[in-house]
Amino acid sequence: MNQPVIQTQALSKTYEGVAALQTLDLCVPQNAIFGFLGPNGAGKTTTMKLLLGLIRPTSGGGTIFGHDIIQDNLAIRARVGYLPQQPQFYKEMTAWETLRFTASFFYKGPKARLEERIREMLHLVGLEEKAQRPVGGFSGGERQRLGIAQAQINYPDLLILDEPAAALDPLGRRDVLHIMERLRQYTTIFYSTHILDDVQQVSDTVAILNRGQLVTQGPIETLLNGSGQTIYNVGLKGNSHDLYQKVAQQPWVSHIEIAQQNGVTQWEVAVTDETAAEQQFFRLLAGEEHMVVTEYGRKQYELEEIFMQLVEGDNDDR
Repeated sequence: MNQPVIQTQALSKTYEGVAALQTLDLCVPQNAIFGFLGPNGAGKTTTMKLLLGLIRPTSGGGTIFGHDIIQDNLAIRARVGYLPQQPQFYKEMTAWETLRFTASFFYKGPKARLEERIREMLHLVGLEEKAQRPVGGFSGGERQRLGIAQAQINYPDLLILDEPAAALDPLGRRDVLHIMERLRQYTTIFYSTHILDDVQQVSDTVAILNRGQLVTQGPIETLLNGSGQTIYNVGLKGNSHDLYQKVAQQPWVSHIEIAQQNGVTQWEVAVTDETAAEQQFFRLLAGEEHMVVTEYGRKQYELEEIFMQLVEGDNDDR
């Protein structure tokens, strides 16, 4: 039950002496929405093609559902749905015909059940009213939603989505993210993107790739903790000198950074003992009757801030 859905070991791909992917060790847990992040050209699409058996690795390997990605490719494909970065359709076919055509490769049961499955997929992606319209007239967002329905038509245990919302306007991106959230109860979703705000909205696990190398991976909550150090943001009105001395002397405080903004003293307080800080910090602040606390809480990092720190730091090391 706890076996990872995707696991790679030193997976690498080189094209004519140029390393597109270098010794990738990836672990995708079950029932995750796994955001695979990186700048354009980082190696995300190469990784997906390797996992799907569309290209062969130069070295290393991996498994999906315990099946070897090289030796057991057919067994893997039967349980995987895939949305390429630019899905292609027969423009003269309707959405319904497109899904029926795709489903015919997977489904051999009663026709009525097949039609019911198509109806379910069109409802899932919000295309019921356009079911009988030719795909050639669809907008970019509608084509992406149809692509997700096509990838999901065989009820896969794993969805692999390559930049599913990259070319869409904000409304189209929102629609795609909502569909992904609805799908999380049915399948594991592994998707690549460079749109960090999308990842922060829907992903629970992430990996960052840069120049073909894995920079970091893990739960998004862990990543958003930055360096792992707990920092509190505090806003104060009044003379804070005595309070500063009192807080700085606490054994669980490592350092305090001070700034002034619009008459408010802003502190960033780094703590070494999160439990002690939770129990004592606010009491110290509230105990100063001549001070007004305008802000108090743990610092929340944005994914973009963490991403830039990791990627730029990775570039500096080269």
